[in-house]
Amino acid sequence: MNRAVPLPPLSPWLPTAPCTPGRRCAAHPDAAADPGSARAAFRPAPAPLACARLAAGLATVLLGVVLLPAAGPLPAAGRLALVRLWARAVVRAFGVRFVVTGARPPARRPELVVANHVSWLDIPLVAAVLPGRMIAKREVRGWPVLGALAALGGTLFIDRDGLRRLPGAVREVAAALEAGGRVTAFPEGSTWCGRAGGRFRPALFQAAVDTGSDVQPVRIDYRPHGAAGYVGEDALGASLWRVVRTPGLTAEVRILDPISVIRYPNRRLLAAAAQQAVHPAPVPRQAVPNAYRAVASDSANRPFSSVHQRSASKPASASSARTPS
Repeated sequence: MNRAVPLPPLSPWLPTAPCTPGRRCAAHPDAAADPGSARAAFRPAPAPLACARLAAGLATVLLGVVLLPAAGPLPAAGRLALVRLWARAVVRAFGVRFVVTGARPPARRPELVVANHVSWLDIPLVAAVLPGRMIAKREVRGWPVLGALAALGGTLFIDRDGLRRLPGAVREVAAALEAGGRVTAFPEGSTWCGRAGGRFRPALFQAAVDTGSDVQPVRIDYRPHGAAGYVGEDALGASLWRVVRTPGLTAEVRILDPISVIRYPNRRLLAAAAQQAVHPAPVPRQAVPNAYRAVASDSANRPFSSVHQRSASKPASASSARTPS
């Protein structure tokens, strides 16, 4: 595979990941390219089967576009049940098996669901287990079909291209939580290949602090490793084809113990605790220590206007600008 040219980050403060298709972070083994290696045991699904999976998956997604408006008059519980069924159907139609471990929390109080981010598959996987309102970047709203589907599903679109707009995004998330709903976010801010994970950005955790909502961490793992990855400048079509051609692709969704804002009443502490739950040690260097050291000087409990006062992040060479969150 040729090494892909990384796209420049949209803004120097945006989170980025070093994972790229060129580093084989998102590539299944290619037996034809290296027949003498252990990868030669890999046998991709036949092209007709892969095409059938691709067609079935896309048809199931389109079915959601058609049926979602009809679900509007239903009570909230009924809508969530339909979303759960549809999301499961989407995952299975693309030929992906999934298992769920851990106890599903009772839907008795608002919660902010946070998960690691590996693939576009993460979205239907989380929705199949813990359906709720997703947080996505503003660009997703303009995507063909998927953008309209996301909007109909109540997705909260946020503008990541400037710090000034983030307080407004936090207010939107807080309003959704105050309404008694469940909101899902991917606080790494970018997709990672799964072999490594990013630091959980603390900004959106302020919504949980302000509303007293619990944080529900979730970890997603894929086997075989790498086939589901959607990183860097990876094209959506290439990722879809990789998924449908990988035999036995399995996703595991682990529901971890909920985290209370009573124990971690600060957005940085809350983000660090969620990161440690999803990415047990070793975690990205200095991520947790910095979060704890910053508590003494943190201004997390100030009004929204000061939520995002922090130093800019260093730019990276690659950005997951196309990932759906």
